[in-house]
Amino acid sequence: MVTANLVKELREKTGAGMMDCKKVLTETDGDMEKAAELLRERGITKAAKKSSRIAAEGLVTAYVSDDKKVGAVLEINSETDFVAKNEEFKTFANNLVEQVAKNNPKDVEELLSQKYIADNTKAVSEVLTDKIATIGENMSIRRFVRFTSNGLVEKYIHGEGKIGVLVSMEGGNSEVAKDICMQIAAARPEYLDRNAVPQERVAKEMEILKAQAMNEGKPAEIAEKMVQGRIGKFYGEICLVDQPFVKDPNIKVSDLLSSKGAKVIEFARIEKGEGLEKREENFAEEVAKQING
Repeated sequence: MVTANLVKELREKTGAGMMDCKKVLTETDGDMEKAAELLRERGITKAAKKSSRIAAEGLVTAYVSDDKKVGAVLEINSETDFVAKNEEFKTFANNLVEQVAKNNPKDVEELLSQKYIADNTKAVSEVLTDKIATIGENMSIRRFVRFTSNGLVEKYIHGEGKIGVLVSMEGGNSEVAKDICMQIAAARPEYLDRNAVPQERVAKEMEILKAQAMNEGKPAEIAEKMVQGRIGKFYGEICLVDQPFVKDPNIKVSDLLSSKGAKVIEFARIEKGEGLEKREENFAEEVAKQING
């Protein structure tokens, strides 16, 4: 029997639509693996969005120096969202990202070994241990990115620390840089421009586009021409400068930059908990465990 829970599980696993999941589960008598294979064979499976797997708590914070020449963005994780809203936790995170910008550690390990910027008597690792003890929850400094620029560095934090963006830019001003930061937060570009996309990624995409065109019944030579037309859409999704500008979709980001005499050198986008799995707990069971000691 195909239950609602089975349909939900397959949908979360494959990203396919509810009715498609129900149909293949019915055909396979509820066999999850066979149903998933059927979806793939029929080309129905969609890549589940990364956001559906983002569950770790914590926050992303950023810092830019007053002269806009140095900036950093940092992610620190906690077990619960409740702790992430704790003022002591927020202050610790803000101090850490400022320390990254000013002290330039090469990685998290070096950051942990440095003297804490707000208490020069203790290493960051010691302060982290103290915070875990006083707040009563495990925490970890996961990652950071630091930029220096001959032009300017700008930052943007979205959703009270859900997403952090850092941009290094030449020309233009902070207003343009802020717009670019918000673009990156909203549109999730993977690369700066077409030159930055690995050739194997492009080749694979062209192979897929050609197969799609031929599946539509187009001859090989027509399919090839269709690929050239469709590859632009691919670049428009993953390359920052090729994306439609979120504030005015009638122009591309490259048009905006040109009109302002600006050029993006590099960018970083960090989303809280991206790629991490959250421990799932039954709240009633957890309360019962605590009551029973």
